[in-house]
Amino acid sequence: MTLVKICGLKEPEHANVAMEAGTDFLGCVFFEPSPRNVSVEQAAEVFDMIGDSDVRSVGLFVNPDDAFLNKILHQVRLDIIQLHGQESPERVEEVRQTYGLPVMKAMPIETKADVESAKIYDGIADYLLFDAKPPKDATRPGGNALAFDWTLLSGTNWSVPWMLAGGLTVENVKDAVKQSGARAVDVSSGVEIEKGVKSPEMIQAFIDAVKG
Repeated sequence: MTLVKICGLKEPEHANVAMEAGTDFLGCVFFEPSPRNVSVEQAAEVFDMIGDSDVRSVGLFVNPDDAFLNKILHQVRLDIIQLHGQESPERVEEVRQTYGLPVMKAMPIETKADVESAKIYDGIADYLLFDAKPPKDATRPGGNALAFDWTLLSGTNWSVPWMLAGGLTVENVKDAVKQSGARAVDVSSGVEIEKGVKSPEMIQAFIDAVKG
């Protein structure tokens, strides 16, 4: 069964829809330039929906310093820290050790060389997330509704679990899983009616497409 992460959530109602549809991860974004950025209060409300279920809460950060991580983690219960910036393998390990939480490292992919470059994080991060490389003028490293060549990941071997992200939608997610070999997928913009505004119907349809 392919796992699903719904990222960039801002509304507890949308988190609840995702939970009832069978999501495995709920994600909130802590990065001000993003239209999906949330306050600690918003994130707490979203993650309160998890209750005693097995769904895991993921906080997305971009090149965060310890002061910012301390602020968020003091007020929000996270199961996984997602690092979506230019964090080095050393920084990933430092965050893991400091906070005692699994770290998911996002890697921008455009070419086979990018896939090879990601291997320095394999076994250091607890999860890898492969996302499309952002455009040169992008203000954020992910959530740009761009896909990459999924076959670049086909047949690759990793010692940690990995997720496929970038431009996934209800229409293309089955092909993406088939071509990449992904056992987990991450969606944000692909279940939105406009930037930062999730659609309950699209969340439901996406999870149904993956799990159905």
